[in-house]
Amino acid sequence: MSELVVEAAELIAAAREASRPIIQDALRPDGQNAFEHAEAVAAILGQSGASATLSAAAYLVEAVKLDPQLQPQLEARFGPAVSSLVEGARQLEKLEEVARMTAGTATGTGEALAGAQAARSERLRRMLLAFSRDLRGVLLHLAARLQVMRWHAQRGLNYPPDQAREAMDVLAPLANRLGVWNLKWELEDLAFRYLQPQAHVEVARLIDATRAARTREVERFRQQVSDDLTRYGLAGEVAGRAKHLYSIWRKMQGKHLALDDVLDLRALRIIVASVADCYTVLARLHERWRAVPGEFDDYIARPKPNGYQSLHTVVRDDEGRAVEVQIRTRAMNEHAEHGAAAHWAYKEAGARGYAGLSVAAEDAERVAGARKAMLHQLLAWERDLESGEQGSVASDRVYVFTPQGAVIDLPAGATAVDFAYALHTSLGHRCRGAKIDGALVPLNTPLKNGQTVEVTTIKDGGPSMDWLNPELGFIASPRSKAKVRAWFNAQAQAFTMAQGRERLERALQRWGRTAAKHADIATSLKLGSVDALYGALGKDELPLRDIERLWEEAAPPPNEDEQLAKRFVPSPDRKESSRGDVLVVGVDSLLTGLARCCRPAPGDAIEGFVTRHKGVAIHRRTCSNFRHMAERSPQRVISVAWGATPAADARFAIDVAIEALDRPGLLRDITEVFAKERVNVVGVHSQTVRDARGSIARMNFTIEVAQTATLSGVLAQVLKVDSVRLARRK
Repeated sequence: MSELVVEAAELIAAAREASRPIIQDALRPDGQNAFEHAEAVAAILGQSGASATLSAAAYLVEAVKLDPQLQPQLEARFGPAVSSLVEGARQLEKLEEVARMTAGTATGTGEALAGAQAARSERLRRMLLAFSRDLRGVLLHLAARLQVMRWHAQRGLNYPPDQAREAMDVLAPLANRLGVWNLKWELEDLAFRYLQPQAHVEVARLIDATRAARTREVERFRQQVSDDLTRYGLAGEVAGRAKHLYSIWRKMQGKHLALDDVLDLRALRIIVASVADCYTVLARLHERWRAVPGEFDDYIARPKPNGYQSLHTVVRDDEGRAVEVQIRTRAMNEHAEHGAAAHWAYKEAGARGYAGLSVAAEDAERVAGARKAMLHQLLAWERDLESGEQGSVASDRVYVFTPQGAVIDLPAGATAVDFAYALHTSLGHRCRGAKIDGALVPLNTPLKNGQTVEVTTIKDGGPSMDWLNPELGFIASPRSKAKVRAWFNAQAQAFTMAQGRERLERALQRWGRTAAKHADIATSLKLGSVDALYGALGKDELPLRDIERLWEEAAPPPNEDEQLAKRFVPSPDRKESSRGDVLVVGVDSLLTGLARCCRPAPGDAIEGFVTRHKGVAIHRRTCSNFRHMAERSPQRVISVAWGATPAADARFAIDVAIEALDRPGLLRDITEVFAKERVNVVGVHSQTVRDARGSIARMNFTIEVAQTATLSGVLAQVLKVDSVRLARRK
C-alpha cells in the first residue's frame, strides 16, 4: 500500500482487492463469510446513495478486524479520511459491545424498568453519534448490522433477542433520525420478525391475503385522483405509499384496530408545485370524496416541532374504503423523505402518541435544529470530505470510561474534575490528580470521547477556589460548579456559626450567666434553633443587648415600672439639666448614658429610656431596640435633647458597616481614608464570606466623630475606594 488512491472510480476496486486476500476465506463470529459480508454491506450503502469512500470502507473494516496491523497502512494508501472512517467504525463496534454488556444491569418491573431501558437506549443513540468521526461512520455501522440480520433471516437462523431489541430500540430510531428510511424500515421489520415471531407471521399472512386486492384498489383510486386533478387543471404527482409490517402492527396494537380498520393501510401521496396548490387539491378531494371526520391534520399551517409539513386527510373511495392522502409540495416532500430526523416525533411517537410511546419536547426541538445539518453531511459527505469538513454530531456531550468500563456522560469541555464529581461528590472534593488512558495530565485537561479516565484523591480535604475561575478551565459542568460552591458556602457557614457561638459564650461569661442554655435563648428569641442563633450572632444580625434584655425583663416587680417612672416625672419647678452633653427635659441631676446598640451622636434625633440601674439610656429615635422597649413600657420613655454647647473636644463613637469585594490591601486603603479625614478608628471587625459573586469582605468599624453631619462626607470618600460596594452607618 504505497500509492495513494484519489479517484473515486478506483477506490472501491482498490479496497476490494486489498482486503480480498485477508477476508476471502475468513468467517465472522456469526458464521458468515467476511468477504461476502463486505460485498453485501457495500451494496446496501450503494443503494442508500453512499459515496465510493464509504463503500470502500466496508471492505477495509473487515480486513482491519482480522489484521489490526493494516490500520497504519490505510492512511498511506487511501488517505487520512478513509483511515479515520475505518477507525471510527471499529470504535463504534467496541462502544456498542460495552453498552450491550452494561444494559443488562437494569432491575425492577413495570414503568421503572421501562424507563431505565428507554434511558439507556437514548444514551446509546447519542453515544453512537458522539463516537463517530463523521456521519458516514454511523451509516456504515447501520448497514453492517442490517446485513447481519438479513443473513440470519435468509437462512432461517435464530438471531440473539438482545441484539434484535437493540436494533429495534437503538439502531432503527438512529437511522430514523438520520433520515435513512430504507435502513430504518428494514431494521424494524427484521427486528419485529425475531422479537415477536407469531405477530410477524400473523400480520404477514393478513397482508399477503389482501395484498393483491389492495394493490388493485390503491392503483384504481390513484388513477381516479390523477384523472380528476387533470380534469380540473391541477398538476400533481400521485403515487401509492407502502406501509411496512412493523408499522402496521404497531398501529393495530396501539389503537386496538383490526387490519381493515387501519385507515392508512391504503395510502396515496400527492406532490404539487406550491402551498396554494396543496389547499386547492385538498378542497377538490373533499368535494369529490367523503372525508372521514376527525382525520384531518394541517401540518403546513402548524408544522411539527421537527419542521415536518404536509396536509393529512382520510377519504373514502367509491366503494367506501378508507384511504389516507398526504398532500405536500416538492420541497416539503424532500424534507419529509430525506430531512434529518424529519419524522422523529411522528414515526417514533405516533401522530397522537399511540402505542404508549412519547418523545420529550426538548428532544424534538433538538432534532429540529441539529439533525437538519446532519442530512447535508449524509447526502453530501463526499463534498464535505473534499473540502475537509467533517461534522461532529453530538458536540454538546462527551462520553468517557471509568477504569472498570462504565460509561460516564459529561458536557463537552468537561475535565477530570467534572468526571470525579459525576461519580461522587466526595470524590470530586478530594480529587487532586488524573490519568487519561494511563498518562498523567493536568486536572483542567478537556476530555475526549472514548478516553479512560482515572482520578487520584487525598484522604481528607476540599476543592480549590481556583476551580471556580472560568479562565482556568477546571470545571465545565454546572452540576460540578454547584457542588464546589455548596462546599465553600458550608465552610463559610460553619465559620460564621463558630464565631457566633464564641461571642455568645463570652457575653454569658461577662454577665455571669454561664449556666444559661443556648437552646432556651434561641427559643426565647424565636430563632428556631441553636444554629440559627449562632448564625445571627456571627453575622452581627443579632445585638447582644437583645439577649441581655431577656434577664432584665424576666420577672419585673408588679408596680416597679410605675414607681420607676414616677421618679422621673417632670416637675414645673425643675430646670433642664445637662449631663454628658445631653439635656433631660424637666429633670435635674439625672444620670445619663449613650446606648451602645445604636451609638447616638450630636445631630441624631434622640429619645431617653429610664433603666432600672443605669439612669436614662439615650437612644437614636430610629433604634429598633428603643422602639421595642417603648412599645412594652411607654411610661419609661422620657424626652431628651442634645446640649446647646457641647465641649470642644467631645467625641462620640458610632458604628459603620462596609462591604467590598475582598482583595489584598483593602483594609489598608479604607483606614487611610479615615486617617485623611481625621477620623479616629477605635475598633474594627472583619469577616470574609464567599457567595456567587466571589469573596465578599464585611467590615464593621467603630469611629469617633464630633457630630453626625461630618459622617456623610467620610462615607462618600470610603465609597471611592476600589472594590467597595457599600458604606453605611449601622
